[in-house]
Amino acid sequence: MVKVVTFGEVMLRLATMRRERFTQAREFEVTYGGGECNVAVSLAQFGVDATFVTAIPDNDIGQACINYIRQFGVDTSKILRQGTRLGTYYLESGASMRASKVVYDRAASSIAEIKPGDIDWEAVFAGQDWFHFTGITPAISKSAALVCEEAAVAAKQLGLTVSADMNYRKNLWTAEEAQATMIPMMKHVDISIGNEEDAEKCLGVAAEGVDVTAGELNPDAYRPVVQELVDRFDFKKVGITLRESQSADDNDWSAIYYDGEEILIGKKYPVRIVDRVGGGDSFCAAMIYGQNRDDWNSRQVLDFAVAASAMSHTFHGDFNLVSVKEVMAVAGGDTSGRVQR
Repeated sequence: MVKVVTFGEVMLRLATMRRERFTQAREFEVTYGGGECNVAVSLAQFGVDATFVTAIPDNDIGQACINYIRQFGVDTSKILRQGTRLGTYYLESGASMRASKVVYDRAASSIAEIKPGDIDWEAVFAGQDWFHFTGITPAISKSAALVCEEAAVAAKQLGLTVSADMNYRKNLWTAEEAQATMIPMMKHVDISIGNEEDAEKCLGVAAEGVDVTAGELNPDAYRPVVQELVDRFDFKKVGITLRESQSADDNDWSAIYYDGEEILIGKKYPVRIVDRVGGGDSFCAAMIYGQNRDDWNSRQVLDFAVAASAMSHTFHGDFNLVSVKEVMAVAGGDTSGRVQR
């Protein structure tokens, strides 16, 4: 099976309890998470050798974070211990028509201060097959963007497959800033993944007549988006997740997948949301896993990825803690949720 390296920021997550607002909260639930870390944890649950690389302060909070990640089977041996603080984000879980909110506190975090040359990428990538990053990491700071590009360049030179989840975050940068950084990096990327608006914000490729807030999306509207992405950036494969949000509690979830020859539309799952953070990351992990199953065709890859990421909405926290067997059951049609005895 493939060996995967992911690189990015992991943060301390402080979530309000009982769906309270920030102004109500007198206690927070403590977990850890972040795009590339979430992918590594999901892959580890599928039995993949997953290594997560980041920069974390050499203090007790940093060690608590590493311990938390390591319990899920992720290799943390390449994590850089430097800087003085772990980035933090606060999550207010929405309900019904009230949207969830995220407030970031990540200025001067260890990874924001990372510099080119701090990580020996040749050593990190030795014996590895795949490198994954997201658009969040380059948005953290200019130096983090340079290190991310440094990693992508090294991965390509060493023959690794490189995947990127666009993961646009409007609280971190503007669309113009995102495109100025992300578009030049795409020459190092083999596989592009994103949600229904990431291609527009990060790569300047928009679907015609699509309103992502309307609660209904037409998958066929993204066929021209995929074609333009392939034509402009020479991606070998493209995945786009499709979220139809009826409310903070109820979403429909699907995806489309270009496998290098044709565009496939995935099954749509109605999802009652427990925690929606990390849905796209779980899709990325499942896509990476599926594409490295020699015994699966493209339809099986997409079915697995959509089912896995739909299931990720049923967990508190960022991580998708499902096994291949559990995902296969859902992908095969068992969505009853019956007690397993």
